[in-house]
Amino acid sequence: MKPLVLIVEDEAALVTMLRYNLEKEGFAVCEASDGEEALVQIAERKPDVVLLDWMLPLVSGIEVCRQIRRSPSSRTLPIIMLTARGEEGDRVRGLNSGADDYVVKPFSPSELIARLRAVMRRAKPASAEEVLRFADLAMDLAAHRVTRNGKPVHLGPTEFRLLRFLMQHPGRVFSREQLLDQVWGHDVYVEPRTVDVHIRRLRKALNENETADLVRTVRSAGYSLDLAGADAA
Repeated sequence: MKPLVLIVEDEAALVTMLRYNLEKEGFAVCEASDGEEALVQIAERKPDVVLLDWMLPLVSGIEVCRQIRRSPSSRTLPIIMLTARGEEGDRVRGLNSGADDYVVKPFSPSELIARLRAVMRRAKPASAEEVLRFADLAMDLAAHRVTRNGKPVHLGPTEFRLLRFLMQHPGRVFSREQLLDQVWGHDVYVEPRTVDVHIRRLRKALNENETADLVRTVRSAGYSLDLAGADAA
């Protein structure tokens, strides 16, 4: 699964240049041209890192950064601020608003990508917690144990790996092929429909006590871990 980079920038030529260089380096890219759209994209797309321009229409980059840090669902999201403001006071203000790094325009694409990879590496320990939590689910990675509402959930090894991946990316929709790559591995040949079988087993285990279904089926798209519950498969 390619890391998803959200570019928040209103200068079209710069967005085109960034997209080209990021995709060449193996990243997936989405875009927002103003602060309001950026906050919507973060909530809907769940990017892995944000490249955030300071001077934006509607909501400034500084305010977007603050709102990201205030939200429990995005407070650990890596942010690199892009700006033409290179004074020390501006750098301090950008970092104090919650940015992980601060890059002054014009910049070298290769240096920016190196910085991007660095902030993502630093963010990993914060996301690779010993216990993953989503709604009333808890997964203890060290003890290899899952509970829901404090009650044990018994999972097979494949269902455990499948749930762990979904809990690490809540709200994001993954196709069968993406789940096969991430859970089973690139070198293992498994029919895509096998994913459906294990999703059914996972649902049965999680919903044993007639609790709300947290695994959502998105028609023609795939599956996600979502509080919205499941559509009809």
